[in-house]
Amino acid sequence: MAILVLMRHGQSLWNQENRLTGSVDVPLTERGRAEAMNAALQCLGLKFDIAYASPLSRAQDTAALFLEKLGQYVPLITEPLLIEKSYGLLQGLNKDLVKAKYGVDAYNLMHRSYNVAPPGGESLRELGLRVQPFVKQVVGEDLRLGKNVLLVAHGNVIRSLVMMIEKLSPDEIVEIEVGTAEPLIYHLDENFKVEKKGI
Repeated sequence: MAILVLMRHGQSLWNQENRLTGSVDVPLTERGRAEAMNAALQCLGLKFDIAYASPLSRAQDTAALFLEKLGQYVPLITEPLLIEKSYGLLQGLNKDLVKAKYGVDAYNLMHRSYNVAPPGGESLRELGLRVQPFVKQVVGEDLRLGKNVLLVAHGNVIRSLVMMIEKLSPDEIVEIEVGTAEPLIYHLDENFKVEKKGI
């Protein structure tokens, strides 16, 4: 049994400004950097063998700060398939302005639902088609070898992986919210079956 820790990056500048970030590379705030280091305190005693991160700086920096705080210097591999879903024409826009333009119900569908994509962007289902096979194949091989893995990415990437690991339905995943720099700790067998959650 190996351990997989999934984590969304710390607060980014556009998170702070209440903007839809998506696949745009936006840096961490000072609060986001602190969140990354504080998250390590929730994983004391865990020893990682390898780490993966989205190449967007907010994810890479979160992973590096987290591992540095733990005093662990393991390979940190960046993987483009772990980039956040694209919000298309909505990227960079203030969330309240988007709600005012499209209505709250339409905003929630574009932002949270499984099948509905923002205009010119990706749905959670489409995101899963690129994220889940990578994790099953590459991260899955690490887990089968008994390696403990850290994976730092973005809110919707983590939601897609939670959906896969916990076998959630499209209706159930709508309710899942992933906070910034909150480690989700899974003890998994070689088939991604959850043996235990948490430390």
